[in-house]
Amino acid sequence: MSVRRIEAEPSALVIDFDHAALIIIDMQRDFLEPGGFGELLGNDVALLRTAIDPNQTLLDAWRAAGLLVIHTREGHRPDLADLPVAKKTRGRGRTRCAKRSSRGGCRSGTPPAATGNSRTIPRCHRSTSR
Repeated sequence: MSVRRIEAEPSALVIDFDHAALIIIDMQRDFLEPGGFGELLGNDVALLRTAIDPNQTLLDAWRAAGLLVIHTREGHRPDLADLPVAKKTRGRGRTRCAKRSSRGGCRSGTPPAATGNSRTIPRCHRSTSR
């Protein structure tokens, strides 16, 4: 497959597919579906959900080409001992995260493949503080 140029906006992309991976971040039910943590934070999940179909199209094409796919999934211990205080108190100043969500899986339609060139990073803890 090698190097290909893909016309795109705002500019074309040149990708060496022999050394590339598709990385899908935060496509979790908890962030994208009504009643999840994303909505509890005050996010308009209807707006966020507009990213699902384009991501699914790209994911399907990437898998069909046999290329590497990497998914991240944010997760925390059941007792939330590893959940940063800032995350517990996000969402318009009210404590929103009182227990571990069971909605941390990948968004329906975009699950990691069980075999082939697909990997899941099951615990992706991000912090904006240094």
